[in-house]
Amino acid sequence: MLHLSLQNKKAIVGGSTQGIGLAVAQILAEMGAEITLIARNEEKLKEIIEILPVSYNQKHNFIVADYQFPDELEKKTKEFIQKNQIENWDILVNNTGGPAGGALLDASTNTLQNAHTQHLICNQILAQIFVPLMIKSGKGRIINIISTSVKEPLENLGVSNSTRWAVAAWAKTLATELASLNITVNNILPGATKTARIDVILNNKAKKENTSVEEAKIEMEKAIPMQRFATAKEIANGVAFLASDLADYITGISLAIDGGRTKSM
Repeated sequence: MLHLSLQNKKAIVGGSTQGIGLAVAQILAEMGAEITLIARNEEKLKEIIEILPVSYNQKHNFIVADYQFPDELEKKTKEFIQKNQIENWDILVNNTGGPAGGALLDASTNTLQNAHTQHLICNQILAQIFVPLMIKSGKGRIINIISTSVKEPLENLGVSNSTRWAVAAWAKTLATELASLNITVNNILPGATKTARIDVILNNKAKKENTSVEEAKIEMEKAIPMQRFATAKEIANGVAFLASDLADYITGISLAIDGGRTKSM
């Protein structure tokens, strides 16, 4: 029987001490998954571990790593697997903070390279580590948190737009390569979401337009048919669905969760 339980499943979630990553970790834990968090702040990771649901007697864990340093991420993740004698895996949620805003032409090549590293390269590293373990499980899920800029580039987010498209192309290619192995690869495309990142975007917008943050917020919400920003939990709900048995035959898609803001199909 198909259901939403993730009992006895192992999931690793990037950027999981705040915002969408934290909401994803919480809902997957509620569904019974054993969660491994990845973030750079060890103290915050320890705090989150203590509040994650354990209704199914899960033992949650974490890896302290910074996506700005892919070699460190690879080393620490492999050490974690070896130390815990992990032989199989089920779910990989790729998520990390978005690049700073600004016009694309103003961005330095280092800025572009760093964004590329934190998103595409780190996703590749984690996929190469966990796909062999998913093959041993006989089934797997790779879910990437990206952006609606995959469908429509967003104003004043040039580096983010460029990076997100690269990740989407990577995911679509990987979905085709892994489909016969019963491993699905899908993307979640959050619209404007009530997280720390939206505060940065609103502040930048207010400065650029010489207006107040509240006025910038009202203007952004008017562009959304549902007239409000998403909550992190609403984005996480999409991840929960794609991680569940209900999504067994879904792969290679980019699911926009944006209150109808994206105008393309």
